[in-house]
Amino acid sequence: MASSTNDGSALPKVTLHWLEQSRSQRIVWLLQECKGIDLEIKIYKRVNMLAPPEMKKIHPLGKSPIVTIQAPGAAEPIVFAETGAITEYLTEYFAPHLIPERFPKGTQPRVGGETQSWLRYRHLMHYAEGSLMSLLVLALVMDQIRDSPQPFFVKPITRGITGRMDEMFLDPNYKSQFGFLNEQLATSPCGGKFITGKSLTAVDILLSYPLVFGKSKINLAAYPKLAEYIDMLEQHPGYQQSVKKIEELTGEPFQLHLQVKH
Repeated sequence: MASSTNDGSALPKVTLHWLEQSRSQRIVWLLQECKGIDLEIKIYKRVNMLAPPEMKKIHPLGKSPIVTIQAPGAAEPIVFAETGAITEYLTEYFAPHLIPERFPKGTQPRVGGETQSWLRYRHLMHYAEGSLMSLLVLALVMDQIRDSPQPFFVKPITRGITGRMDEMFLDPNYKSQFGFLNEQLATSPCGGKFITGKSLTAVDILLSYPLVFGKSKINLAAYPKLAEYIDMLEQHPGYQQSVKKIEELTGEPFQLHLQVKH
């Protein structure tokens, strides 16, 4: 039976198409923070490490996460297939408490008049999936190449190539990215423990996946603020509840990222 509000009106039906070992996990956390929705989570298994073909029936790209929103009375659902777009739409309608105040109270909206918290939020919303996640995906690919079964005479070649890639590109970028995040946390507005201030925002939820996923790449001793932040996100009740929810739905232990089978 569909959920309804106190006045009897139906709630929007929000469906998350969740793919195992993917970035869609943080959308579970985000949706748990949303108010006024009828939530459904559909589980999908990978086929040969890829999303199954049936996901393309929902969106042509067939990538996860996909969220569909069926508004009461609408003929067709809205379909979103990018994390940033999903997050912006959901927070604007169902979780405005996860968006920092854009303009200081008592001021008129104007160019350049935004709060530091909101400016950070807008930048980091796109940074999480852009600069940071793309780096970690490349690192995952290099690890897969390095660790894949190979003839003994080939392995020194692939190890040499991936090692050179680490030295010339990945390691310098790790320092830039993790140093940047450590500094952002050290200068969080109002001395907050979250990255845009004192309160949890959608950006913290978005950053949870790449940071927990990429923790093995981080020299935690060199970035103490970042180390504290990652630990806080992992221990946050919202993160823990999202993991528990998926374990209940799948009946399996939660795996954060792609497990390569050789």
